[in-house]
Amino acid sequence: MKIFSLEELEQATNKFDRNRILGGGGHGTVYKGILYDQRVVAIKKSKIVVQREIDQFINEVVILSQTRHRNVVKLFGCCLETEVPLLVYEFISNGTLSYHLHRQIENPLSWKDRSRIALETARAIAYLHSAASISVFHRDIKSENILLTDNLTAKVSDFGASRSISVDDTGILTGIQGTHGYLDPEYYYTSRLTEKSDVYSFGVILAELITRIKPVFSYHSSEVTSLASHFVSMRRNNRLLDVLDPQIVEEGGAEDAEVIAKLAEACLGLKGEERPTMRQVETKLEDVQGSKVHPNSQTTRISQNAQKDESASRNKSGEGTRQYSLEKEFIQSSEIPR
Repeated sequence: MKIFSLEELEQATNKFDRNRILGGGGHGTVYKGILYDQRVVAIKKSKIVVQREIDQFINEVVILSQTRHRNVVKLFGCCLETEVPLLVYEFISNGTLSYHLHRQIENPLSWKDRSRIALETARAIAYLHSAASISVFHRDIKSENILLTDNLTAKVSDFGASRSISVDDTGILTGIQGTHGYLDPEYYYTSRLTEKSDVYSFGVILAELITRIKPVFSYHSSEVTSLASHFVSMRRNNRLLDVLDPQIVEEGGAEDAEVIAKLAEACLGLKGEERPTMRQVETKLEDVQGSKVHPNSQTTRISQNAQKDESASRNKSGEGTRQYSLEKEFIQSSEIPR
């Protein structure tokens, strides 16, 4: 990893000109930069100077310097001459998954691309959880943090909130960190972070890919609800077609969408222990990509716990809606820190 000088990065961004801003979030503003060797990069600069921001930027450097995966954004280096380090990444040119799902109307992502993006994202998260040199829990998985290249390859980004833990740890107590609509309710109420918190957030992304509905939206004109609770309720009431993006049906992807909807429901279980691991999610999505799985075939259950949960839900009418009352309560009454 290279250590850049402040002068290099000022020249690359025309002294951080506003016209070079690509976007940003709670942790900083991202600028487009052109280095002296003509490489195009993305440079993240903190918005404010507080110890928390310094810690998060340093955390991102530590995690990404140990991470090598084709579906995780690459960190080229940093600048240590400012109060908060400046981070220099590979430039990803095609915006975010969120933009393509919710704002790009004229050329929407095909179902084939969406299912592949789901698999690539799952591979990256599974790698972070179990294949990297240390286990990494992202803590802010959302469609805005999935960047897309020119050929629509997915790149997971923004590791400022991430936590590295020993592979022997089953969970850690932390301050609540996440984004409205994606936050694991169990983590919210217990402060106990596990790998299953990322699984829940990924389940929301799967629901987004299937429905093209935002993670928090207005229902019946005025009622604000979460996609997670609405999606699970609709599917358990055999009304998936009511929320399924019509484009998927037009492209002949309804059967595979049903398989992924079932997977999303498993990921969105309120109890973390009943959710699949990201490795299991990855395997299921690989099956879908290979056209090996169909809704009516005999397939291996994601996990024994998920099977028990599904059976129980079928025996109790309306349980899906009641089960999500806690998440609705926290969505309607809380503002979650980014």
